[in-house]
Amino acid sequence: MEEKKPKFEDALRELENIVDELESGELTLDQSLQRYERGIKALNACRSILGEAEKKIQLLLRSSEGELKTKPFEAEEAAPAEHDEVKGEDEVPF
Repeated sequence: MEEKKPKFEDALRELENIVDELESGELTLDQSLQRYERGIKALNACRSILGEAEKKIQLLLRSSEGELKTKPFEAEEAAPAEHDEVKGEDEVPF
């Protein structure tokens, strides 16, 4: 049977509920440990979903000639200094 991937919002809501329960101080130690384990799973699910989404994100850039082109998001983060210099810059982010 195929395991259904949780939606980000569902995993985040579960994580928030677990944090609220843990912060209430009304749980036993065993209950707290169980919630903590579930919270780690929900956190990992959120991170995984965000990681997949980040891979899909593309920045739309307009060149100095007005041409639109796409560039992978990771390339922008890997070289932030490229856009720090105004002189000779070929691309202007929109």
